[in-house]
Amino acid sequence: MAVQIGDLHLFSLRDGVPGLLRSKDAAIVFLLTLASLFTRLYQIGRRPNVTWDEAHFGKFGAYYINHTFYHDVHPPLAKMMVALAEVIAGHNGTFRFSSGKKYPEYVDYTLMRAQIAMYGVALVPLAFLTCIQFRLSRPMATLAAVFVLFDNALCVMSRFILLDEPLLFFTALTLWSASNFQNRNKHGPPYTRAWWSWLGMTGFSLGCVMSSKWVGLFCVIMVGIATAEDLVRKYCDMMPWREYGRHWVARALCLILIPLLVYTLTFWIHFKVLYKAGSGDFKMPANFQANLKGNMLNSQPYDIAYGALVDIRAVYNGPGLLHSHVHQYPKGSRQQQVTCFPHRDSNNVWQLRRPAGSPANYTIDPIDFVQDGDIIQLTHNLTGATIRASKGILAPLTVSHYEVAAENITHATDVGLTNWKIEVVKQKASRAGKRIHAMTTVFRLRHEDTGCIMRVGGRKLPEWGWHQSEVTCLPDSTRKKNVRSNDVLWYIEHNTNTRLAKDDLSKYVSSNFIVDMVTLNIEMGKTNNALSPDRDKYNSLESDPWSWPLLTFPMRMVGWGNKTIKYYEIGNPILWWASALVCFLYPFRLLYFVLRWQRQCNDWPRNGFREFWDNSKFLWGGWALHYIPFFLMGRVTYIHHYLPALYFALLQLAFDIDFALKRWRRGRYLTVAAWGIGAAVFVVFLYFAPFTFGWNKPMKELAGRRWLKTWNIYEDMYDM
Repeated sequence: MAVQIGDLHLFSLRDGVPGLLRSKDAAIVFLLTLASLFTRLYQIGRRPNVTWDEAHFGKFGAYYINHTFYHDVHPPLAKMMVALAEVIAGHNGTFRFSSGKKYPEYVDYTLMRAQIAMYGVALVPLAFLTCIQFRLSRPMATLAAVFVLFDNALCVMSRFILLDEPLLFFTALTLWSASNFQNRNKHGPPYTRAWWSWLGMTGFSLGCVMSSKWVGLFCVIMVGIATAEDLVRKYCDMMPWREYGRHWVARALCLILIPLLVYTLTFWIHFKVLYKAGSGDFKMPANFQANLKGNMLNSQPYDIAYGALVDIRAVYNGPGLLHSHVHQYPKGSRQQQVTCFPHRDSNNVWQLRRPAGSPANYTIDPIDFVQDGDIIQLTHNLTGATIRASKGILAPLTVSHYEVAAENITHATDVGLTNWKIEVVKQKASRAGKRIHAMTTVFRLRHEDTGCIMRVGGRKLPEWGWHQSEVTCLPDSTRKKNVRSNDVLWYIEHNTNTRLAKDDLSKYVSSNFIVDMVTLNIEMGKTNNALSPDRDKYNSLESDPWSWPLLTFPMRMVGWGNKTIKYYEIGNPILWWASALVCFLYPFRLLYFVLRWQRQCNDWPRNGFREFWDNSKFLWGGWALHYIPFFLMGRVTYIHHYLPALYFALLQLAFDIDFALKRWRRGRYLTVAAWGIGAAVFVVFLYFAPFTFGWNKPMKELAGRRWLKTWNIYEDMYDM
């Protein structure tokens, strides 16, 4: 069966399933791929220095080779693909990818770049194949691929070791898969092998794109909206409930479960490969760190003895480690502050001593292990002050609690105020009865004199307390019924004792994968939100979202010395401006069509508007979802953040040209228009090619290519 609009043959069906690529389409894909290989690989190794964000992502790839744990704002898939490229290129992980540094001879950076560029190469044939599925004519589907082929920004970003090309590849793969499934869902019977394959492929692509960068979540939303619309249609068509339920289950399995499994699998691999201590350890829970080879928590005495130097962590999530410093409370006891601090610091270290009135020499006395029910003192290692509490002094913020302070014991008016009783709440099966152990023993600290329990909550001290978490003592009269709540529980995270042998704590401490993955994602979000721009300071690399479609502020990717090879991230202006125009006008066109439909103007063939909507909603919706949210983000933004939206915009541009010519001349000039527009795009691409393939002469020689005053091609208009 053939589907036609007027005289235009759009696609063929065999048994309700779109046919395979015709030989002419296969030839076009082959030629487009060859052209894409040339534009993406031509002189790709010309600059022998670490370029732009290669300093970050090349280094992250080396971490995988060295199995060293690190922290970054992005999910791991694209970085693991960079690591794979480095492994294939024979990198041994020793080069640190310092910014601007020349690659040594043993680092085959050209092969690394070429492998990452292959994801950019694939964008071009994928654009053609996607537009064929969206019912564009063959000339206009080819033109859409030419737009992607000859955009300077897409080309230059594919030439370095970056995450953008894997992200763009999976974005394009998602769009292609979704378009294939839409056709089989609309025009063929459900639950066939092809139907399941493309639905599953869409879910797999969604998992990959959101595992590369969180920007991929916009693809998830795009497909989710289209899926919801499809299910609403089926409901309105009075589909039998049993059949309707099967459609829900199929989409839940393929579009929810599969992406989540892919996302989870990437983190599982990430944790398995990175089993050595590294710079990102501190972002993770102590149990996770204790299982990293070389981490300080992995190698320490398991048993706790008097005289040990310990770091004590609150079980309550957030506050961190028990901490003190020389600064005093401005009111109350006016003694040394006791707080909780989230980061490792020398002020977190306490000596665990016997109670007041029990003098001891911990270096020569027999080793005495701390046990459940013991009375202890905690003395700050750097200042010598000992933690105390008393009924007469209230906490600075939580005034229903007692203040917890640290006082030099030689000046204490009552040394009994410094005694605390250890009450074990949770204990791992012990090899030595009631002994306290590092990492695995959770306990309360009850003040011997007042009976109050040491507590940390979510309240932060003001500026005089360095905005650290308030530590208080919870009195008997106000103590919560549940004395096992996390805000009164503590455990010893690190134990230093030269008289005891170190143990491998991974034998005693296990880490929960789901908890670790959730924790890492939370930390990724915090780090991402911390990347906020300084509005009072000009930065020539940053740009605001409003400027991206207008190509107002292209970006210098390297230093601008006269004799260095320079790259300028600038798009093909006619493509950026034209695609922005059609995307901005699309909602108004859609409103115009709807109003004419309500007035019963017969502008469309049967099901014509539905075909227009079903195909264009992915393209315009993809552009809007990948662009508009950046206006709501507080983080720093750069022009390359627009590239996923640009991919949709370029296909939308080809779609609109195809649509206009089909309605205006019933498609008579499609081929001529495609050749003419494609030639113009190619000429502009060549005109700006020196910025794309590298320029090693003074930039003033390219001054004529400065079309806008804001383009800092040869001078920085806002140099400060």
